[in-house]
Amino acid sequence: MREIVLDTETTGLDPLRGDRLVEVGCVEIFNRMPTGQTFHRYINPQRDMPAEAFAVHGLSAEFLSTKPLFDEVVDEFLEFIGDAPLVIHNASFDISFINAELDRIKRAAIPRERLVDTLLLARRKHPGVSNRLDDLCSRYAIDNSHRTKHGALLDAELLAEVYVDLIGARQSQLILAAETEEIRLGAGGEMPRRQRPAPLTPRITDAEREAHRAFIATMGDKAIWNEYLAAPAASPT
Repeated sequence: MREIVLDTETTGLDPLRGDRLVEVGCVEIFNRMPTGQTFHRYINPQRDMPAEAFAVHGLSAEFLSTKPLFDEVVDEFLEFIGDAPLVIHNASFDISFINAELDRIKRAAIPRERLVDTLLLARRKHPGVSNRLDDLCSRYAIDNSHRTKHGALLDAELLAEVYVDLIGARQSQLILAAETEEIRLGAGGEMPRRQRPAPLTPRITDAEREAHRAFIATMGDKAIWNEYLAAPAASPT
């Protein structure tokens, strides 16, 4: 099953008050494994960058002023995500910004039925504790030391790893791999021999076999071929 892990960065907390999308990052996973395919764009919000938001992601208005507008990347973005489920941490936040941008250019909103909210999953699995992305990385021993600031693609990549652990898919993969290896090697730890359902038809005749025995006999008792010759059947008495 194809899924898209998605994250965004914005100018603030509320798209209804003029805050805008400034970065979107997506990671494709298939059967809960990253495929290496990603989508990442910075977006010109056409407004200033509040100091609080800059402190979070470090994206300045000057840096973003040279980036494309949302309507210039929307087709590529929608093509990448396709109709796959969207795995997002605190999904209502990110999707509200994406849908606000879509609404500005008169494009259809992304339905919330497509969303997989990892924050809700984490709260169910780990109630009563903090379930921020950094907390989950620490809980599942995922290295996030390079995450000095928020970044849409980096956070999507980390979330993809968290998601696999959060839903128990990594453990299932390890169990399946172990079971597959056990079947491959056999109970004794050795590669089992494959047996044909029916033996192959012999390619040499009895006459050829006897001629070979007679030839080996001329080579003496120490000939190595003697080790491979079956002992002749005992004559009836």
